[in-house]
Amino acid sequence: MTDNQIIRLNKVSKLYQMGEVRFTALDQVSISICNGEFVTVMGPSGSGKSTLLNMIAGIDQPSNGEIFITGHAIHDMNENRLATWRGEHMGIIFQFFQLLPALSLLHNVMLPMDFAHKYSSKERFQRARDLLDKVGIADQADKLPGMVSGGQQQRAAIARSLANDPPLIVADEPTGNLDSSATGKIFELFHLLVEQGKTLLMVTHDKELARQVPRVIEIMDGRIIKDDSSQ
Repeated sequence: MTDNQIIRLNKVSKLYQMGEVRFTALDQVSISICNGEFVTVMGPSGSGKSTLLNMIAGIDQPSNGEIFITGHAIHDMNENRLATWRGEHMGIIFQFFQLLPALSLLHNVMLPMDFAHKYSSKERFQRARDLLDKVGIADQADKLPGMVSGGQQQRAAIARSLANDPPLIVADEPTGNLDSSATGKIFELFHLLVEQGKTLLMVTHDKELARQVPRVIEIMDGRIIKDDSSQ
C-alpha cells in the first residue's frame, strides 16, 4: 500500500450461506482510492454496494481477500480493535441519520469524542459547537433530533462524523431521505470537505448526484463493472 492510498481492497469476496443456498455479495473486488479523492459507488439494489461499504467500514468481515484502510489491515482485526480504529480513522454518515433521539444535536456530535476519550470535556463541548457551526446549524445545537428537519438531522450526522477529525468519511445513501434543496446543500458541504483534505466515499443510486463526483465506481452482481475517473 503506497503512502497516498487511503483505501485498498485486494480480491475481496463476501459469501452468505442461506440454508442450502450460497449467495455471493462481493466477487473478487479490487479497488484503490487515494487521499483527497471524492468517489461514489453506484449500482442497483442488491448489487453489492452497501456490502462493499460495510467491508471498508469494518462493519462486516470479508470471506476472502485483504482490506487495507489508512494503512491498517482491517481484515485481521477483531471487533474491539476495529471499534477503536474506526473511532479514530473513519467517520460514517448513515442514510437514516442514526442520531440518538434523547440527546441534543450538540451531545450527539460529542458522543464519538466521548467514546474515543479524545479531547478534554471542555474541548469536546467547544469542538461540537464549532462543527455544528461548520455545517450551518449552530443555532439548533440544543434541540433534539425530532425537533429539526431531515436536512438538519443529516447535517448534524455529518458534524458527528467529523468529531474525531478522521481522514476518511464514508456515506451510505446520505441524501436518500432528503428533498432536492437539502440534497444540494449537503452535496456542497461534501465538496467543501474534500477541498479541505478529507477523502469521501459515498454510496448512492442517484445518477444526477454521481455526475457531480470526479470518480464513479459502478458495481453489479458483486463485481466492479466500471471505474470512471474521467467525469
